[in-house]
Amino acid sequence: MSNTPPKRIAQFDGQYRFLSNFSDHPVTYAGLTFKNSEAAFHAMKCPSRAAEFTELSPSQAKQLGRKVKLRLDWETVKDAIMHDIVKAKFSQDDELRVCLLSTGDAYLEEGNTWGDRYWGTVDGVGKNMLGKILMQVRDELFKG
Repeated sequence: MSNTPPKRIAQFDGQYRFLSNFSDHPVTYAGLTFKNSEAAFHAMKCPSRAAEFTELSPSQAKQLGRKVKLRLDWETVKDAIMHDIVKAKFSQDDELRVCLLSTGDAYLEEGNTWGDRYWGTVDGVGKNMLGKILMQVRDELFKG
């Protein structure tokens, strides 16, 4: 088996689960420590309730994130918030940083079956914003 990174990582599962916001890796963001980056992201939809998300699983955080009152600027700031959370996740954990950097220049795509064409793709169709953010963070970490 070769140590050459793949040219494309099409799903964030198996050995690439660490790329997913649903992976169990704590992240500190906005002064709080969350069990995972999914919880940190959904917490920022309503910052006054952010502490409620710190102990939630990714699924619980996603569920609560659908129920909170969205901050007025959410659609404008959500990509920048995702970038900052992803960067925090991979900057705060040396092992995770090495894993991300080991993907080399592979195209990262959050292929999914749950219909998310904004953060990922379904059957190769979608904006893949999470994949793009991961690649941007990888480049930023590589450059130091």
